[in-house]
Amino acid sequence: MDEQFTIGRLSSRAGVNLQTVRYYERRGLLSPAGRKESGYRIYSLDTLKRLKFIRRAKELGFTLEEIRGLLDLRIEPAQSKDACDRVREKASIKLKTVEEKLKTLTSVRKVLKGFLNACDRRSPTEQCPILKAMGKEDD
Repeated sequence: MDEQFTIGRLSSRAGVNLQTVRYYERRGLLSPAGRKESGYRIYSLDTLKRLKFIRRAKELGFTLEEIRGLLDLRIEPAQSKDACDRVREKASIKLKTVEEKLKTLTSVRKVLKGFLNACDRRSPTEQCPILKAMGKEDD
């Protein structure tokens, strides 16, 4: 018989909290758990693997809808080259999104550093260069 887990043990082994497991069940990313005679939810090793996959994909920046698509592709036959190509395309799109975010964050970082360099810390708040710069209206 496969290893089985209570929700607490499952969440601990997957590195997520219990509410996350319940949320993913409600969203249809995890199948509803079976129950023991005692009424406790019971999860399989496959559910643990799926939950870890979801957690890793979230860490890489994939949305739950994107993860749903990846999970759907993951269960297609192993010899399906088309499914692998689609996963590669999704990862490529995600990489492009991450690169755009990095570009934006680099720009924000530069502006914030400029604000901090302009601040002499001894001005009254109405003269604060950071507040003035943020309140400046677009030309």
